[in-house]
Amino acid sequence: MSAATREKLLEGALRTLVEQGVAKTSARTIAATAGVGQGLIFYHFGSVDELLAAACRYGAEQRVARHRDRLAAVGSLGALLEFAREMHAEERAAGYVAMLGQLLAAGQSSPTLAGATADGIGLWIAELEAVLTRLLEATPLAGFADPAGLARATAASFVGIELYEGVDPAGAGHALDALEQLAGLASVLEGLGPLGQRAVRHGLRRGTRG
Repeated sequence: MSAATREKLLEGALRTLVEQGVAKTSARTIAATAGVGQGLIFYHFGSVDELLAAACRYGAEQRVARHRDRLAAVGSLGALLEFAREMHAEERAAGYVAMLGQLLAAGQSSPTLAGATADGIGLWIAELEAVLTRLLEATPLAGFADPAGLARATAASFVGIELYEGVDPAGAGHALDALEQLAGLASVLEGLGPLGQRAVRHGLRRGTRG
C-alpha cells in the first residue's frame, strides 16, 4: 500500500465523517472527498468499516501528537484543566466532538468501530496517566490516588461533558466549573509545606485503614 494513497484515504474518511456524519459516510462519499476511485477503499482496507476504524486511530494519533509537548509542560492540575478546556473548545469547533458522539453510537452495532474508538480514547488516557502520575507526586495524594484510574475517569468525564454540551451547554459548563473547583483544591494541596503535607498523608492513611 503506498503511503500517499493510504494517507489520502484516511484523511478523506475523516473529512467525510466530520462534514457529513456517519450516516452519510459511504465508499462513494469517501472516494469523492479523497479524490480517488471507490475500488481503492476495498483494495487497501477491505471494507468501509475497516477504513473508518483506521481513520479513527489515525485521527486520534494526529491530535494527541499535536498536544503532546504542551501536556508534557503542564505544571499543575489547574493548568491541566485549563488545557482541557481549550482543547475541548478546539475539538468542538473542528467538528470532532460531534464525530465522536456518532462513532460511539455506531460502535454499539459495529465491533470494528467500537474497538477503534476505544483505541483512540486510549491514546488520550495514556497521555493523561503520564501527566497525572507526575503531578500527583508533588502532592500528599501520591501513593493514595491511582493515576491510571483517574486518567480513565477524567477521559470518560470529558467525553460525557462533550456530548452533554450538545443538549445542555449551560449544564456542561457547570460541570466543567465543578472540575475547576476540584483543581483549585488540588492546588492548595500542592502548596502545602512539608508539615502540612505530612499531616494530610497521616489523615489519608487513617482514613484508608478505617
